[in-house]
Amino acid sequence: MAAPAVGEPIFRVDGLRKSYGPKVVLGGIDLTVERGESLVVLGRSGSGKSVLLRQLNGLEKPDAGRVVFDGIDLTLLDERELYPVRRRVAMLFQGGALFDSMTVFDNVAFPLREHSDIDEEAVAESVRRKLDLVGLAGTEEKMPADLSGGMKKRVALARSLALDPEVVLFDEPTTGLDPMTSASIAALIRSSQKNLGATAVIVTHDLALARHAGDRVAFLHDGRFRFLGTWEEADGTADEYFAAFLAGREEEAVVA
Repeated sequence: MAAPAVGEPIFRVDGLRKSYGPKVVLGGIDLTVERGESLVVLGRSGSGKSVLLRQLNGLEKPDAGRVVFDGIDLTLLDERELYPVRRRVAMLFQGGALFDSMTVFDNVAFPLREHSDIDEEAVAESVRRKLDLVGLAGTEEKMPADLSGGMKKRVALARSLALDPEVVLFDEPTTGLDPMTSASIAALIRSSQKNLGATAVIVTHDLALARHAGDRVAFLHDGRFRFLGTWEEADGTADEYFAAFLAGREEEAVVA
């Protein structure tokens, strides 16, 4: 396969459709994600945000349309063929998904041991650097049960960064956290993305996180994007549904 052209988006989504039974979740959406940017996808619960995220790393197949990552059409790949793609595209799940029976060290080391050939000395050095990056140096021997919710999110972020991915997908990274901890996680996401030069796609309904971490914002509503642009453009939006979301108003109060 030929190398992608310089300047080509790292993700290109064309006509993506996904339904579960009679419910249409994604109704033919188009999207590009530029290399090195941080794109925030906003929307109310059940709007299809997390479904979109799972399409971006091939965890689910669409009913129609394409998801092209760095020139590779993910919809044409089987599980074995997706394996090298998933080394390049990490995902931070909503609950963190730490292994309760493993120490912090072993949780962060897990992807390195599973998906690389480096020796244990190199594993230890990589784990140390990633924990330092997320502000958790010295916690290697702690168990997940000993950690606060915010610390668990940080460990999960360190683990998602273990293989130095080109893209990190974040699924509601501040769910269940208090405002102060949420703000610290938002700052950490932004700083780690910039320090590593990675691309980020962040699914959230947390507006504070979205404004802090997003270069661009997309608003998903009824299976389609009603808005895609910069925050400056978002603050001047004429779209009534998006304006209501940004203002914290209930959807029922919006007259179509």
